[in-house]
Amino acid sequence: MHYRTLGRTGIKVSPYALGAMMFATSFGNPDPDDSARMIRKALDAGINFIDTADAYGDSEEVVGKALRDRRDEVVLATKFGRQVGADPHHQGASRRWIVTAVENSLRRLRVDHIDLYQLHRTDPATDVEETLSALTDLLRAGKIRAIGTSQSLASDIVEAQWVAEHRGLARFRAEQAAYSILNRGVEREVLPLTQRFGMGTLIWGPLGQGLLTGRVRKGGRNDLRRAHLLKHLSDERRLDVVEQLVPLAAEAGLPMTHLAMAFVIAHPGVTSALLGPRTMPQLDDLLAGIEVRLTDDVLDRIDEIVPPGTNIGALDQNYQPPAVHDPGLRRRPLAERAAA
Repeated sequence: MHYRTLGRTGIKVSPYALGAMMFATSFGNPDPDDSARMIRKALDAGINFIDTADAYGDSEEVVGKALRDRRDEVVLATKFGRQVGADPHHQGASRRWIVTAVENSLRRLRVDHIDLYQLHRTDPATDVEETLSALTDLLRAGKIRAIGTSQSLASDIVEAQWVAEHRGLARFRAEQAAYSILNRGVEREVLPLTQRFGMGTLIWGPLGQGLLTGRVRKGGRNDLRRAHLLKHLSDERRLDVVEQLVPLAAEAGLPMTHLAMAFVIAHPGVTSALLGPRTMPQLDDLLAGIEVRLTDDVLDRIDEIVPPGTNIGALDQNYQPPAVHDPGLRRRPLAERAAA
């Protein structure tokens, strides 16, 4: 396994990272012991980067238990910010919640520090200076080693960097973005920005959240567990593209999973891409592709099918800023909509 530096932190991480969302017993792998075996197998294969979140059910507990005798081998990342429980304060990026959330994650993970602590979603209700101030204090206290964001808009990345510089606060050192052959929009601004600011980039959804596994074909039965929940898994535009990628993968002599993962980590702005296996066979398949390198010819063919910087449809779980999510922010009152 080769290792890459997470931005300018000096932290060395594997190009494949292990995403732990599917280790939650409520909606992922119901057997924590099986999840522990998968974690140990990934570590034995050279993966040293594990990412989870406080909003992923009991994922942090499962990961913490599995790592109790191997903590020093791992760059451990978790996230805060999404709703946890019914209390309206148990979410967001306020100092009030951050100082509570980090202690909860440390306890569940059974560790005394977190290597990368990430804001799971931008919080429009909280000034970014408040967020960075709280995180800076946690860095100085030794509870976290580096800070990052997830699903940020390019403008949010720039604002946070400006505030950190002008207020003497810690900078976000990493961004976690959705990126795959089907969703290349981050190539326009987000990936160039993370490179410009020396940030590491962790990728989620490199398999198109299931569409790039080879298990979903147009006109065929969709047996993915989340198919009835996520609209993008039955999007005809996305399925049309998959039908063009299947023969390309066959010509290259690769499974679809290997084509998809190798595409993502080939981008110079990408530090690591998350594997999100639920079962051991899924992990075995992904680990078998760690030596795959895509040629310029194959990458050119992918560019012809999905032009750089474009998205084929949208992921259901993509962050939507308030201006897009809330109709009231883009519509004047009825009486003011006419020109005269």
